[in-house]
Amino acid sequence: MRAAIKGIFSTEWLSVQVRRLAASCEGASAVEFAIISPLLIALVLAILQVALIVFATQALETLAAQASRQILTLQSQSLTQSAFQTAVCQNIVVLFSCNNIMIDVQTYGSFSSAVTSAPTLTFDASGNVTNTWQFSPGSAGSIVVMRVMYQWPVFFGPLGLNLSNLSNGKRLLMATAAFKNEP
Repeated sequence: MRAAIKGIFSTEWLSVQVRRLAASCEGASAVEFAIISPLLIALVLAILQVALIVFATQALETLAAQASRQILTLQSQSLTQSAFQTAVCQNIVVLFSCNNIMIDVQTYGSFSSAVTSAPTLTFDASGNVTNTWQFSPGSAGSIVVMRVMYQWPVFFGPLGLNLSNLSNGKRLLMATAAFKNEP
């Protein structure tokens, strides 16, 4: 009996089994997919997140264009900041919450002096924005710059993809409209 067991586990038998296992391709596809699939899934998630941010930014640009038209058409009616915010909220798409839209409207003497860059946001202990936004729609002949901003939530991907540009882990989306009120 011992001789029979010794013959089964001989080095010759073992080398034959190793060669046969190495030549077998029966699970190679599953192993290759298991190696590649995490990278593929991470890439797809990153593409979806970037596409959603681009889509939301374009929707915010459309909202800013509509809001700038409202400043031009409602200017003669002594537009207030709350009335303007309400008018803008009527045009909001499903992607945004009206409570989180930030609108800054400022008047300048010339286009070269206009500030169109992203503002520096300040936050309280709860993570809420504490900036005070101006609302100065100007008068006929003035140059108006309107910035519409929104804090967009971003999610970290499995490969550490980080699209946030704010200290609270969100991404600031901003659309700007600059125009001159014609008399």
